[in-house]
Amino acid sequence: MTPLTGRTAVVTGAARGVGAGLARALADRGMRVALLGREEAGLARIAESLPTEAHCWEVDVTDDRAMARVAEQVADRFGAASVVVANAGIAEGGPFGQSDPATWRRVVEVNLIGSSITARAFLPHLLTTHGYYLQIASLASMGTSPLMSAYCASKAGVEAFAHSLRAEYAHAGVGVGIAYLNWTDTDMTHDADEYAVLRELRAHMPRPARKVFAVEIVAARLTRAIERRGAAVYVPSWLRCVQVVRAALPPVVTWIARREMPRLAARGDLEATGVLGAGGRADLYGRGAET
Repeated sequence: MTPLTGRTAVVTGAARGVGAGLARALADRGMRVALLGREEAGLARIAESLPTEAHCWEVDVTDDRAMARVAEQVADRFGAASVVVANAGIAEGGPFGQSDPATWRRVVEVNLIGSSITARAFLPHLLTTHGYYLQIASLASMGTSPLMSAYCASKAGVEAFAHSLRAEYAHAGVGVGIAYLNWTDTDMTHDADEYAVLRELRAHMPRPARKVFAVEIVAARLTRAIERRGAAVYVPSWLRCVQVVRAALPPVVTWIARREMPRLAARGDLEATGVLGAGGRADLYGRGAET
């Protein structure tokens, strides 16, 4: 028995990566799991593999009406959710000036607007259960990075959104946490490494910041944070220290970029990547939005 046993969790972007890993970890803690995303076959495979009751819903997190319907269906099937994890997210890389406007906008829509719609759809559940909402953010929420403007903007946005949500609903017994993640072993990271410009981006980070963490490690840390209703969880743990110096990050990044960007341009490595990862590509064709 755990504090989560017998309760219901909702995880968006659950067909792959962190979402799928977290669904497994929560099921191992005895939770019923509602898996949401755009890749129905992948969601079904994860649901069938879980040791507890689980069901999947193919839904676009940026569709208000569809998400509201799913929230009602989850309540009918499992009862009100006690845990909601806004994990669905996509990314693109490359110079802002060369980015496709529709792709840039879609990154912000999925990552930021999709998170707000997820919270809105399931807030009645959380008010009923005095539940917990976990927003998946990023190191990009605390700093900035050249060549990842849409991703950084959206992750900074979800951090601010989660802080606001926490303040608004703390009196009602709803907990809100923010997960600050660095590089994780997902399709998105694998795709980023295929592009010289993004490999360079990671190569110029301090050595500890380059490490890629297994999904299972990240999911375990997130699950412990959910059990404790933590206000923040950092993977790796040293990211907590970045909070103290985050105001210094933009000028430092700018100083490095001022030196390195001309070199990358001279090599011809500055190119738009389009969406990264299988989930991002699926979203581009109307069938996926999972990290």
